[in-house]
Amino acid sequence: MKTSETINHQRGSYSVQFVELGELFSGFSKESAYLITDQNVATKIQIPAELKVLTLPPGETTKSLEFYSLCLDWLSKNGANRKSTIIALGGGVIGDLAGFAAATYMRGVALVMIPTSLLAMVDSSVGGKVGIDTEFGKNLVGSFWPPKEVRICPQVLESLPKRHLRNGLAEVLKYGFIMVPGLLQSLQKWIKDGDYASVAAACIHCKAQVVQEDEFETSGRRAILNFGHTVGHAIESHLHYQDLLHGEAISIGMVVECYLAEKLGTCSAETFNVVQQTLQSHGLPIWHPALANSEGLIKLMKQDKKADHTINMSLIGDIGVCKLVRGIPEDLIKASLFEINKKNAS
Repeated sequence: MKTSETINHQRGSYSVQFVELGELFSGFSKESAYLITDQNVATKIQIPAELKVLTLPPGETTKSLEFYSLCLDWLSKNGANRKSTIIALGGGVIGDLAGFAAATYMRGVALVMIPTSLLAMVDSSVGGKVGIDTEFGKNLVGSFWPPKEVRICPQVLESLPKRHLRNGLAEVLKYGFIMVPGLLQSLQKWIKDGDYASVAAACIHCKAQVVQEDEFETSGRRAILNFGHTVGHAIESHLHYQDLLHGEAISIGMVVECYLAEKLGTCSAETFNVVQQTLQSHGLPIWHPALANSEGLIKLMKQDKKADHTINMSLIGDIGVCKLVRGIPEDLIKASLFEINKKNAS
């Protein structure tokens, strides 16, 4: 099993431990541990009977004010206090929701992340960002709240539906597009070999470097992790979190944003082709009919957290290079959405 990764933050540090299936719940006290999960995960992973468990519906719509309030009420009714630990067992939705509950209940209690999806392992469980969606956009309410520990068990991926495994590949391939040159080839080899422990370890190492340089998103460095997310989040919101999974929307977002980068001259046509073809080769979508609604998508992009009266996006140059670009012209975004939609709709 891979060694652990230590991530430093303003309040201290936490470890990302690779563990075996039997170690997922070791060391938790039945008096102080409060586990939050979803119905799908609860049927696939055996949770110790002595732990207090809140089981929620699966899906992005659970990451809402309604279920956040339900979490707080459950913690209160079951005697959680400032010495309690909230365990987030699930994918990105549960991690974000339970994490935000941990950040705000009694002004903050300990949080342990146990991600059960590939996407959550390589992305949302690491970095200390937690939050919920509103009707106006994704992750608009949230906090920076580092966990005290993250436990990664690649064995749990064996029960993941193939579509959800592919969904995580969007965030995996993103690291190859935005960071170390040559990483993309290594990631694709590990994916082909089914070596998801190496995939997760490499992606977590990349994310650790970025979040330690820019924990609170003040310098623009951490924004590179959002390549594909400005457009992707807009698509998700436009579709009311139906039809596409998060990684699928981000895959389409990376294609659109890379096309924009080519139009702006920050990347070449060859780089755009590499991004598009790589995503396609791993079974990820590069287009959706929602791209036809450019006005609606642009309106949603203006509500993105990176926006500051203009639309900002993290755009790649060569493979392995990415930076935040401010003030993307709306007419160029509209034209790019139109052109990609026209190419693929027929």
